[in-house]
Amino acid sequence: MGFNIVLVEPEIPNNTGNIGRLALATGSKLHLIKPFGFELSDSRLKRAGLDYWKHISLFIYNNIEEFYEVNKNEKMIFFSSHGLKNHWTIPFEDNMFLIFGKESAGLSQEILKSNFNNLYKIPLYSKHIRSLNLANSVGIAIYEGMRQLNS
Repeated sequence: MGFNIVLVEPEIPNNTGNIGRLALATGSKLHLIKPFGFELSDSRLKRAGLDYWKHISLFIYNNIEEFYEVNKNEKMIFFSSHGLKNHWTIPFEDNMFLIFGKESAGLSQEILKSNFNNLYKIPLYSKHIRSLNLANSVGIAIYEGMRQLNS
């Protein structure tokens, strides 16, 4: 069991390092789509991922078009605070691609519009918050998927 965690243009190395560690812990693969807001050699990325980084199943793409071309036949789910459906209604499948946007702006309007039917949110219950931390969001989504598939 495992998923494909996709980060579109990640900006914060600590988040990406923590998500890489989560990918390894859950038997998932990590897909990173450029441009990044950091270098893969960044010490903060390595610190967050500890010495696990070398064991992560990592795929890197130059842009979103390359990602779509390589993975064109895969089942994809997109996460955004603009989604209308809650994440616990996702029909999770093993090896599914879970796609998250960059920390500062989320997924682009083009991605949101073209994938509206596969767009989900993690509900927020306070008017004082716009979104969750990216690493937290990925953790919530991955473990909800694992819960559903192991039920």
